[in-house]
Amino acid sequence: MLCGAGVLLAVAAAPAQAAEVSYATECIPPPISGLPPVEGTTKVEIKAPAEAKVGDEVTVAWKFVQAASKNPDVLDLDKDTVKPTGTLKAAGAQTADIAMEGPRSNPAIPKNSEMKLSDMTGRLKLTAAGEVTLTPDAYNINVNKPISTDTKCSPKETVQPAATIKVSDGGGSGGTTGGLPTVVPTLPTGVPTNLPTGLPTGSSSPAPTVSETGGDGGGSGGAGGGGGGQTDFTGKEVRVPYACKTPIGDKNATSPVQIDAKKDGGSFALTVRFKKSVMDSPADIPKDSVKPSMEVVVGGADKGTVHVEGPTNASDIKSGDPIEIPDLTGTYKPGASGRSTLSPGVLTIKALGTTTTCTPTRSEVSLTLDTSEQPGGTSGGSSTSGGTSGGTSGGLARTGADDHGALKALGLVAGTAILLGGAVFTFLPRRAR
Repeated sequence: MLCGAGVLLAVAAAPAQAAEVSYATECIPPPISGLPPVEGTTKVEIKAPAEAKVGDEVTVAWKFVQAASKNPDVLDLDKDTVKPTGTLKAAGAQTADIAMEGPRSNPAIPKNSEMKLSDMTGRLKLTAAGEVTLTPDAYNINVNKPISTDTKCSPKETVQPAATIKVSDGGGSGGTTGGLPTVVPTLPTGVPTNLPTGLPTGSSSPAPTVSETGGDGGGSGGAGGGGGGQTDFTGKEVRVPYACKTPIGDKNATSPVQIDAKKDGGSFALTVRFKKSVMDSPADIPKDSVKPSMEVVVGGADKGTVHVEGPTNASDIKSGDPIEIPDLTGTYKPGASGRSTLSPGVLTIKALGTTTTCTPTRSEVSLTLDTSEQPGGTSGGSSTSGGTSGGTSGGLARTGADDHGALKALGLVAGTAILLGGAVFTFLPRRAR
């Protein structure tokens, strides 16, 4: 894999030697996971020629005796989805960063079992006589399904050399490395904390005016929802505190949300808008993999919920691009006459076979409408076409705080965080040395 037809053949220097070394390691999960750095112990075996000559190009091998982790009880990893790369430090008679790479070749790795990483190899062109020591350094673990993600690991202590090559003067000279490029990935020092807050808009909407919002009760509509001929009703933006259940644990967050309505006969077409961006995507997300929905809570004269939903992402979301939630739409058919309120309710995001559910810890009214009871819209009833559905009163218990961190429900891509390197590694306790 590492030697094409146009690459110099490595010198068959003899004899070969292999030595094992272990070191404390810190690994940085992908930013999207929201997980802190984790620590464990890496054990590797380095194999290299015991002797060689200046001018020789030698092959060195890195075998993972023990990865610094187990695969946690979250996700089974498929066969041939994990690929390691890393850096081997050459020092002594010459210095070099040797780029190491292993094939994407692993057995299926069940939840809560040992990680299995393939052996890595690299090349070194010897340039000076003397002893050249080889010491393992940072490494990266890439998982490519269903999206490509990386966990970056680096030593947290001075690592001892694992092998030494005795280089005799052969009169040759050349570069310090051969074969693979020697660029070492830059390792982050922690999970980013400066993510922008809120959730994105699918489209813009005018800010509610004093006359539209009706004060703390949210935007309001006229009698019968018509308002003397009015058909469009703009809700006020409310900050909704959510308690989210995700595949990687519970998350608390707050998001600005606005509910607008358009009168259509005796019913109302609802549009739920998320007002701000969550974050830029730290990984590529395939098209048609994320679908959001919400149960809008109906209160006041009417009681129940209205199902609204948005489309899946129409195109791939590239790493670094903003993650956006589209507008969620549905139809509200009033089940009672009077002043009825609309509040953001349970938000559900489905992606790649996983589900994240975010429940408001406090009810926040965005829009108030004057409604007239409609056939088939009985209060407390259910409807598969977006009408009022039962079981939910307009109010939710007032618990939790206003000042949560940025809403990561979509940033986690409804559980795709379990597919990212950060969720692939649960580290063993650090050993006393």
